[in-house]
Amino acid sequence: MKIKKIYIENYRLLKDFNLELEDSLSLIIGKNNTGKTSILTLLEKFLNKSDKKKFSIEDFNLDFRKNLNKFISKKDTINLKNKQIGIKLRILIEYTETDNLSNINRLMMDLSPENNHIVLGFDYVIGYNELNKLIEAYVEYEEKEKRKKASEADYEKKTVDDFVKEYQADFFKTYKKSIQYNIEEKEINEQIFIDIEKEKISLKDIINFKYISAKREVSNKDIDKTLSTQTSKIYRKSEESVEQQEAIERFKDTIGDTDKALSKVYSTLFNDVINTVKKFGGIKEDESIIEVISTLQQRELLEGNTTVMYKHDDSTLPESYNGLGYMNLISMVFEIKIILEEFKRQNNEKPADINLLFIEEPEAHTHPQMQYVFINNIKSLLDKGIIRKDGLNRELQYVVSTHSSHIVTESDFDDIKYLQKIEANSVIAKNLKSLENEYKKNGEKNNYRFLKQYLTLNRAELFFADKAILIEGDTERILLPTIMKKLDNEDKGGVPLMSQNISIVEVGAYSQIFERFIDFIGVKTIIITDIDSAKNDRSKCAVDDSNAKITTNSSLKFFFK
Repeated sequence: MKIKKIYIENYRLLKDFNLELEDSLSLIIGKNNTGKTSILTLLEKFLNKSDKKKFSIEDFNLDFRKNLNKFISKKDTINLKNKQIGIKLRILIEYTETDNLSNINRLMMDLSPENNHIVLGFDYVIGYNELNKLIEAYVEYEEKEKRKKASEADYEKKTVDDFVKEYQADFFKTYKKSIQYNIEEKEINEQIFIDIEKEKISLKDIINFKYISAKREVSNKDIDKTLSTQTSKIYRKSEESVEQQEAIERFKDTIGDTDKALSKVYSTLFNDVINTVKKFGGIKEDESIIEVISTLQQRELLEGNTTVMYKHDDSTLPESYNGLGYMNLISMVFEIKIILEEFKRQNNEKPADINLLFIEEPEAHTHPQMQYVFINNIKSLLDKGIIRKDGLNRELQYVVSTHSSHIVTESDFDDIKYLQKIEANSVIAKNLKSLENEYKKNGEKNNYRFLKQYLTLNRAELFFADKAILIEGDTERILLPTIMKKLDNEDKGGVPLMSQNISIVEVGAYSQIFERFIDFIGVKTIIITDIDSAKNDRSKCAVDDSNAKITTNSSLKFFFK
């Protein structure tokens, strides 16, 4: 059972957004502020719901927010009859004949053999009736504001936005649904659904979502013991599973033996105070005799007294002596091990049908070589899925979001999802697979192969650039930064060139191969190339030669026909 696609409406920059997920790794890339974190937070809000994760007005897409304010201020809702508007999440799930369907059988809306999909729907929306009530409340609110302004000349009237911010939680409602999927049209039929909460259907055994945030508690201060604290979490999760039972039993036995030995020491160590208490006595003889015994608890013992050390030559040093990069890497490995144990669940529970892990920006504090190592090793670790000794195994889908060109170069291009801002308040996700199809469709299969190899070996940073300059070779590569600095020093206004996110990329005489790629990622691009003037097809000559008739430059021929 797999998540095939995620649809999102009106959440921050994700105005009308869909994202295809791969069977194992999906690598999400894109420039800053293209909605990568928003995907994580929306999944967290809906799938791991708690009171702390309520929606606020700032979560609404800005275009939606403007339209909502327009409906309220104009008091016009006629076009919204039988509609619900707001934040929506749709998760398209595909199952196979080999899957156990017991957890999803009540959610299946179409029993035809061809349709092996269910759609889970999550809404934070307002309906037609509630919107009219919200408008009625605004009329009263507006009258109050007018009275306040009339009585206080300096009073600044509150806006429709202020009103929505204060009252939206009273009128917007949360819903969970199973919605019909039309297999022929490959579309979600929003009109036919089951209310999951009314039917009291639990989703905890269907989908389990975990994540590792970019905001990780990692530091190398002497007082911090991030890794050491994580060891107790790993133990706590291991204690709940069947895999480590033998080692855990040995650990408990050792603690029991230590308790006995310490209790003997305590009888001597605390003898004086025990006798003093005995002398104070009670109503009867021997009523105030006490013992001090050792009662070590394995979990607390690990949490307070385990120190992670790292080896350096023949010595061991505390974890805080490690650089932040290594701390971040080791901490992530620990965190992943904890989460994998959580996905396995306890001995008397089955793992969920779908297990989804989101790792946000694993490259924090790490140098390029460590980023290569991370993405290669994380795939070998997570592609194994969730393996239990009792055979109740599950596959694992995992999403990694990154700004690292080094991680991109080590990844399979088919796994890459490129997020691109298309409007001020909207982004889309593009599959790199579709770019390959574009090249093949136009008979440029070899061009795509060249592009893929080039980006892998040289310049995956193009994915993250705001602007690009494609050049032929070393001369331009050396000269251009100097020219840009010189122009910046002249200070003719505007954003300095060296402060902009501009990639200078050597492409030799092959800039035409990059045309479809540049269109795909939507980066503003300048191509600087030679004129390569010639008298005829076979003889080249100097640029200023009056006999020059043609160019032999393949890029110029391609772009100018």
